[in-house]
Amino acid sequence: MAVEMGLWRADGDKLSRIVPTAIGLESQLETYIESDPTMLGETLLIIGRQVSTAHGGFIDLLALDETAAVHVIELKRDKTPRDVTAQALDYGSWASTLGRADIQTIFETYRPKVALEEAFTECFNETLPEEVNASQVFTIVAASVDPATERIVRFLNEDFGVPINVVFFRHFTDNGASYLARTWLVEHDGQTTASTASSSRKAKTREPWNGSDWYVSFGEHPGGRQWSDGRKYGFVSGGGGKWFSQTLKNLTPGARVFACIPKVGYVGVGTVTGEARRFDEAVVNKDGVEIPLKELPLEGDYRHEGGSDDLVAEWAVPIDWTHTVPSEQGFWKAGMFANQNTAAKLRQQFTIEQVSAAFGLDD
Repeated sequence: MAVEMGLWRADGDKLSRIVPTAIGLESQLETYIESDPTMLGETLLIIGRQVSTAHGGFIDLLALDETAAVHVIELKRDKTPRDVTAQALDYGSWASTLGRADIQTIFETYRPKVALEEAFTECFNETLPEEVNASQVFTIVAASVDPATERIVRFLNEDFGVPINVVFFRHFTDNGASYLARTWLVEHDGQTTASTASSSRKAKTREPWNGSDWYVSFGEHPGGRQWSDGRKYGFVSGGGGKWFSQTLKNLTPGARVFACIPKVGYVGVGTVTGEARRFDEAVVNKDGVEIPLKELPLEGDYRHEGGSDDLVAEWAVPIDWTHTVPSEQGFWKAGMFANQNTAAKLRQQFTIEQVSAAFGLDD
C-alpha cells in the first residue's frame, strides 16, 4: 500500500491543506541527512559520503549506529524499482566485507585528523565496540516509491528478516517556511535488528590482538585497594568475588599491562613477572629480594569478608613497571578502552598509541 503523508494548517476552526512538493528534494536529502542523521529515526555517526566501492559504485552515505553496525543509506533519485533495491543490497554485500581497518580508513578519508574512536564516543557517549561492522542495515531514502519497490522491500524485510527499509520524506512550504515530514514503509522503532556476523568474520570485524597487551582495571577506593601501593611495590590486584579476580589469572609472565583506574584514567604500563596468587600468599621483588605483600607497609586494606575462600579473596599479580603516574595524574581521552573485567585483552590500538605517547613509551 502506498504511503501518503498529509499536512494541514489550522487557522482557528478552519483547516487548510498544504500541498507537498518534491522539486529539488531528493538532491538535497543527502546533505540534510549528513548534517543531521537523526532524521532517520536514530542516532547515527556518518563515516563516509559518496564512498567508492570495489565494483565502481558510490554509496551515498555510510554510517555506524551505537552497536557499530554499518548503515548503507542510498537515495532513490531517479532509479527504477529493480535498480534501487538491487543497488542497496549490492552495496550492502560489499560493505559486509569491510574489516575494522577498512572502516577506519573510510572515516579517515571523510574526516581527516579525527580518530574514529573519539568521534564515536562524542556521538554516542560510549566506547567504540571491539567488533565493528558485525552487521549491516540498508535504508532507501525517497520522496516516493512505486508499488513494485514496496513489494520487494516488504518481501525482504517481513518475510526474510533482511534489515532493509524505505524512509519517505515529503517537502512542504507554507508562508515562506519549509517543512519535511517523514514516515517509514515498514514499521520502524529506531532500533533496527541486523543479523550478526558469524564467528568466521570476527577476526576481520574486530581489531586483532597482538598477543601481549592487556587492560587491567585497578579499582582504587577509600579504605580499600590503593594505587599508591601497586605503584610503589609493583603489583595489580582484584578481589571480593570471583568476577573481580578470575580474569587476573589470565595474565602470564611477559605480558604487558596497561593499568587504568576507573573514572580516573590510565596510570601505569608494565610487564607481568609472575602468576596471580592470593594476596596473602603473593610476593613482589623489592631490590632483588622477594618479599610477601602482606609484610609490606601498605596504605590500603586488601581483606574481604569471607576472604578465606579463594573466590572471595584478593588476588595479586606482580608487575615490573615501565612507567607510572600518581592517580591524580591519570591519563584519559575520549574513545579510549575501558572494561568491567579486572583484566581484558587490549585490542584497541587507539588506546595503546595514546597512552604510549602520553607516557613517552615511544621514545
